[in-house]
Amino acid sequence: MVLLESLSLDLGHKMPDFTLDDPFGYSYNNHDLIGDKGLLIIFTCNHCPYAIAIWNRLIALRHELVELGIHVVAINPNINPDYPDDSPDAMKTKIKTDRIPFPYLVDNDQAVAKAYQAQCTPDLYLLKHDMTLYYHGRLDDNWKDETAVTNQELLESAKQLSQNQNPPETQYPSMGCSIKWLD
Repeated sequence: MVLLESLSLDLGHKMPDFTLDDPFGYSYNNHDLIGDKGLLIIFTCNHCPYAIAIWNRLIALRHELVELGIHVVAINPNINPDYPDDSPDAMKTKIKTDRIPFPYLVDNDQAVAKAYQAQCTPDLYLLKHDMTLYYHGRLDDNWKDETAVTNQELLESAKQLSQNQNPPETQYPSMGCSIKWLD
């Protein structure tokens, strides 16, 4: 496991469109997924301890985000034969077991992760309705212990976005396992 942080990207940058399938074969594109105010894109996987530590928080946060007009999608770029825990079949099990209430998509060729310059799992992107980057950072200030969280940066950023405010000036990077690139 190689620990990496998300890259610092220019806020306001138009992020690429995408169309991906979930592991059941249903196709989704960003235009269908985006809410009235925006879209949270989570590059994540099943096996990384950093991703595992926040999955339940992201699932719980989804309800608050939808109320703010922000929809959620997770994308798995770790479709690599060396990591069977992240396979589409394993994703199906996770979706059912964890009752994931938002699409969890397969980035088979890792093209979407590359286009977004994703580095780690999890890597979080909060986009405005026009697909411009508003927030790119961590979920909160304690990935490991939910009971020790004192600052929920993503939720606060989502509230600001929903109220058409400027993005937060300070954005701390996500950190997690390296994406398991095929090349």
